[in-house]
Amino acid sequence: MTIPAFGLGTFRLQDDVVIHSVKTALELGYRTVDTAQIYENEAAVGQAIEESRIDRNELFITTKIWIENLSADKLIPSLKQSLTKLRTEYVDLTLIHWPSPGSAVSVKESMLALMAAKEAGLTRQIGISNFPIALMKEAIEAVGVENIATNQIELHPFLQNRQVVDFAKQQGLHITSYMTLAYGEALKDDVINAIAEKHQATPAQVVLAWAMKLGYAVIPSSTKRENLASNMAATDLTLDQEDMASIAALDRQQRLVSPEGLAPDWD
Repeated sequence: MTIPAFGLGTFRLQDDVVIHSVKTALELGYRTVDTAQIYENEAAVGQAIEESRIDRNELFITTKIWIENLSADKLIPSLKQSLTKLRTEYVDLTLIHWPSPGSAVSVKESMLALMAAKEAGLTRQIGISNFPIALMKEAIEAVGVENIATNQIELHPFLQNRQVVDFAKQQGLHITSYMTLAYGEALKDDVINAIAEKHQATPAQVVLAWAMKLGYAVIPSSTKRENLASNMAATDLTLDQEDMASIAALDRQQRLVSPEGLAPDWD
C-alpha cells in the first residue's frame, strides 16, 4: 500500500470554489484529491474531476466516513452515496474521519465495515483519521496494521504529535498530515521565513518539504492558481539537517482542531 506524498485538500471549499480549485490543481499536475462526507463537496469534486477528463487510473481519491455513518449497517451505504457523488466506481482510500464520540460505535465495528467495503471493491485502501494511540491500537487489533493505510492527523511545526508519530512508526503505520501550514500561522514564523530565504523558497514550500522529508503525506488546499503551483513545487525542495532541527524546535503542542464533543482524548 502506498499513499501519495503530495495532494490537494478540499476542507472548507464548496460549490464553484472547490470546482475551480480541483480543476486548476489537476491542470497543474496534481493527481491526489482529499475530500470527506462532512465537507459537503463530494458532488462538486466529482464534477470537477469528470470535467477535467483525466483517466481515473491516474487519480488517487480519498474520502472520509462521517460519525453518523460509522455503524456496520450505515457505512457501506454511505460510501456508495459518496461514490455516486464523486462519479466513480471506487475511491482509492476511505478513512474513518473521527472516532465515534463516546465509543457509540466501536472501532472494531467500523474497521470491519471498512474492510467489507474494501473486499466489495468500493475502496482500494482503508485507514483512520484523528486517532490517538489507544484507538490506533483498537484499529490494529480489529483488522491488522497491514490493512490500515494511514492515520490522517493534525500535524504542523507547532504540533508535531510526536507520541502518535512514534507509535505509528513502531507499528509501520503511515502518517498523513493535515493542517500542515497551521491555518497559515506557520508562514509567519521567523525561523521558517529564514529557511525559506536561505533556499529561495516560499515559507509554505519549506513547511510542506519538512513534513514530506519526515515521511508524511501532505494535502494542502488553496483557491489560487499561483499558490497551488507553488505548493506543488515543495516536492522539489530538499531541506538539510540544520533546517529540520530548527523546525523540530518549533513544537509547542499547539492544537488547532479539537471540536468539543467530537475530539477523542489526545495523547
